[in-house]
Amino acid sequence: MPHLHMEYTANLTDLNADVALMRLNNTLVGSGQFAAEFDIKSRAVKVETFKVGTALAERAFVHVKLALLSGRSAQIKKQLSDSLLAVLQDLCEWPSGVEVQLCVEILDIDRDSYSKTAINN
Repeated sequence: MPHLHMEYTANLTDLNADVALMRLNNTLVGSGQFAAEFDIKSRAVKVETFKVGTALAERAFVHVKLALLSGRSAQIKKQLSDSLLAVLQDLCEWPSGVEVQLCVEILDIDRDSYSKTAINN
């Protein structure tokens, strides 16, 4: 735990997903909220087909969902959200003439029903 999902639109050609995930993971480690760095699992998905609103203007987005085991306070979740949003803002040179929306969403995973195991070969 946690699970970080980043979706970004294909028209953000300067966004390096590997760098983005590493920076987001490092921010989570630095928060002190997680026991071990290897507990953080992140992935990025480039969205090829998308619409933002109804206007014909070119638009884009980066949306991060951070799923955490339930039990953290609203204040902690807000701090995590704000720190991840700050990372997003500084990820790359955003394209001129494109309206880019950056979003962070914090989700609770029910602690009682979450299961996990690790396989070490």
